[in-house]
Amino acid sequence: MTGQVHVIGAGLAGLAAAVKLAVHGSRVTVHEAGDHAGGRCRSYFDSALGCRLDNGNHLLLAGNRRTLDYLDLIGARHTLVGPAEARFPFVDFGTGERWVLRPNRGRLPWWLLRRDRRIPGTRPADYLEAWRLWRAGDADTVAARLDPRRVLFRRLWAPLTIAALNTAPEDGSARLLWRILRMSFGAGGASCRPMVPEVGLSESFVDPALARLGGAVRFGRRLREIAFDGARASVLRFVGDEVALGPDDRVVLAVPAPIAAGLLPGLSAPTEFRAIVNAHYRFEAPRDPTLGGADFIGVIGGLAEWVFVKPAVVSVTISAADRLADRPAQELAAAIWQDVARALDLPGFDRPGAEPPPWRIVKERRATFAALPAQLALRPGAATDWDNLWLAGDWTQTGLPATIEGAIDSGLRAAELLAAGNPKPAG
Repeated sequence: MTGQVHVIGAGLAGLAAAVKLAVHGSRVTVHEAGDHAGGRCRSYFDSALGCRLDNGNHLLLAGNRRTLDYLDLIGARHTLVGPAEARFPFVDFGTGERWVLRPNRGRLPWWLLRRDRRIPGTRPADYLEAWRLWRAGDADTVAARLDPRRVLFRRLWAPLTIAALNTAPEDGSARLLWRILRMSFGAGGASCRPMVPEVGLSESFVDPALARLGGAVRFGRRLREIAFDGARASVLRFVGDEVALGPDDRVVLAVPAPIAAGLLPGLSAPTEFRAIVNAHYRFEAPRDPTLGGADFIGVIGGLAEWVFVKPAVVSVTISAADRLADRPAQELAAAIWQDVARALDLPGFDRPGAEPPPWRIVKERRATFAALPAQLALRPGAATDWDNLWLAGDWTQTGLPATIEGAIDSGLRAAELLAAGNPKPAG
């Protein structure tokens, strides 16, 4: 392909688009406003804790096909670890019960007939309620299609909705949750096997991509304006300089929704967002050797939702966390640590008022778009009104929530459409 491809943004969507295009022979330049790549999916050294942290916790599934395709492109699939089978440990603070949800590998869900594999207090027939999501309308929420009074709602449907959609089930799109269920549990336990980076997010998703792209990534390049000439983008105006686009040059805009909306006239994009709070503790917790490195536990009825055990660090993720965004960090650190101590059964640490180990609270107030039915209707496709410009980002119309899989899918999709040479395919 002749001409230059300019990818704006070095988050996962931008990196995926750039790597895909570079592998297929395109000349690519990536422009990143900040001083690092990866966006919301990266690792960094925290001087206060004296160790590297992931800026958030991300649990991948073996069925995340587009993510694995990307990791194959950058030679990093081997950097993910996890158990040999699908295993999801939980603890319910309300009852004290602990269990491990264990779907079988195949599509035929015989695991529902095994009490030791399904959620306590549920019957096989309870899970059939998920089919109500299949018939959900565009405006239906999860809570409108699934019965909030059932044990299964409290112990599975609600935690899954909050984790995957970053939106409460009372507000979250039923159709979007159905897509997640169809790709995970509906595809069999082999697709549900959890995986996490063995070292860190950057080591798996970012550093290998930068190595593959070589010197094509330029940092400190904030795009302030795109000039247009008819049906084409003609000039990229950065802070400090500008790039005139030749007749064969193309652009992939892979920036957050509010930034894209400010650059492209009339762009439809999500306008509501939800927060995520992450807590990190410098603490060497015991690890379960049977989990193959994917040490985590889901918490029902606590402030914490998912607790991840890593070398020398315990991390907690709380999604749909707008209610916590204004609480003081020290107060959050103490309260979340109490849940960690209970979840991991750490004697002596779970007593009231116990001092937490060294900690870091990270609040992302606009972590993802709100997965509301009305907001989903605002998501644009990859193609735009301009012949040489495509969109990428987890907020675009991928049919997925704002996840790693959604971000990578958007980047690969934009690259595929651009490489096909059809300026305006269906997005």
